[in-house]
Amino acid sequence: MSITDGIKLTTGEHINPSLTKKQNLIPWETHGIHVGTGHDHVKHGVDEIEKITEIAILRKYPSISFIIHTPRLTRYRYVAEEDTDIKFIRGYASYCDFAEKMRMLKEKYAHSINVKFGLELEWLGSGLGLQWNRSKILQVPDVDFIIGSVHFSREIIPYDGSLEEAEKLLALRGNLEEYWLGYIEELIEMVDCSWKLIQVVGHIDLPKLHFPVPQPLFELDTSSNILAQRMRFLLEMISDYNLALDLNLAGIKKKCGIYPIQQILKRARALNVPIAIGTDCHSIDHLGENYSEGIEYALEGGYKQYVSFSKCIPEKRPLIWNESDNRAYQTLNLGIEMLNRRFSREQRKSIPQFSFGGSFQKFLGNYTGATSLGDFDGIRIRRKGKSVTLSMLSPELTQKPVKGIFSHHIDKPGVLFVLFNSLASEGINVETALLNSKGDGTATAFLTFSGENKMVLEAIEFAKGSATDKFCKIEIVQNLEHTELKAGKIYLREMDGVELPIAISRQMILTVHNNSAGILLILLSALASHNINIQDLQLGERGGKGYAALGVEGDEWVVADAITHLGPQYYEVSHLVLNNFCV
Repeated sequence: MSITDGIKLTTGEHINPSLTKKQNLIPWETHGIHVGTGHDHVKHGVDEIEKITEIAILRKYPSISFIIHTPRLTRYRYVAEEDTDIKFIRGYASYCDFAEKMRMLKEKYAHSINVKFGLELEWLGSGLGLQWNRSKILQVPDVDFIIGSVHFSREIIPYDGSLEEAEKLLALRGNLEEYWLGYIEELIEMVDCSWKLIQVVGHIDLPKLHFPVPQPLFELDTSSNILAQRMRFLLEMISDYNLALDLNLAGIKKKCGIYPIQQILKRARALNVPIAIGTDCHSIDHLGENYSEGIEYALEGGYKQYVSFSKCIPEKRPLIWNESDNRAYQTLNLGIEMLNRRFSREQRKSIPQFSFGGSFQKFLGNYTGATSLGDFDGIRIRRKGKSVTLSMLSPELTQKPVKGIFSHHIDKPGVLFVLFNSLASEGINVETALLNSKGDGTATAFLTFSGENKMVLEAIEFAKGSATDKFCKIEIVQNLEHTELKAGKIYLREMDGVELPIAISRQMILTVHNNSAGILLILLSALASHNINIQDLQLGERGGKGYAALGVEGDEWVVADAITHLGPQYYEVSHLVLNNFCV
């Protein structure tokens, strides 16, 4: 029976009703379903991406992951490709269309399933091959992950081709030890040259497809053999460069076992190397195959969690799923994404340090070095002097009466800029702010300031005169106890230890800047000029530095362009488009 017999799909196909039963163990794959090579002469992977997505939806999978090989240099060809006697670069046409196809697929199924896509980067050496690969990465923007894999030897003979090809390479190298050693050295070279480009190291013991694993690799903790020495070094490199290891289930159907062997997996666990799980399937019939075996295998290796990726940022996933933990993991992954997006691209792959409190303390045993926050119900995530703290509970705003400016105004782009512009013109610095979009076309703001009341009153009058129809009310309030905080499902509580209570929205801007008059005006001016509306705002300050968290609405590319050149007074400007944001 075909996998598409039984239930009607929008594509006109059917699937077997027995396959729609939800599985208990469904990983968020990384090395997932390989996309086909279209009209190429040698087929590799699936082309029916909508059909297979709809099958995943009917099975109630939370995610589906598509992956494509980077096209190889023309001299790197499998025998099956050479036998066609036709000159072609495998997958070239499909590769050029891949990013756009994935963008459309993500958009079409956005409310039904999380579609992820990535590249399997073919290692072709450190010379021309490395520059070729850099160009291939640029052809597919916004990927969720990149897996670095060695398939071809430096002798340009594949490890995973036919048995005859593997035997040819074995004969050239002389013996099994040299065969395996060459592969390990090529992986070391790949990691050394490509660690900034990739997130995952693919099938680390691929040669076992045709030849047995040498005994020293089963004795990684004790053997002095060169194979054990070099594998230990390779795993240490993977750990040091914050890469993940591909736990690849394809070896089950190939009769050589899951990649890697348990001894390598346990050594990786001891080095705190995360794993990424994938079926590495090339046919619609193998969707979701052997998930349960993969989970059990990872547990045997000492793992409790694995990682998936979103725009090259790692996400933590539990091996044993508990529905009650869903929101907790969403909060955890959102925090990882928020913190890592504050770093450069190559630094985003690192898993940070954690502190857990309240209902999140159940995570304490899962992370090396994690500390407790006591009864505080939240997660603090930190790395290299930067931190964010998140909670699912709405913050209790201070009840201490403070003096400030209260504004009730039209909720449109540029209105808040008018107020800040007038204050800056009088030399008034806004120290803290709380903005709330009320959902009725208006917003309220409460600002504390440094400066004389007289100058603030002058600024208020100028704001009223400049935009008479925009402000319902602006006044100095002597003893405002608190104002309403915008409601949300998850809240940012602090950034770098500075209180910034704000509901997290899908698109945010975080800044660290010089805390003086006119600095924030630069940011608000840039946003207003690009017609970007500020829906939520929190300001804080410490030691001469100002901190800002903004929830904004508008085209993400326009927002990114608007904040490109704010000047040296801005020590950090982070634009966050949060893929893990919970609607």
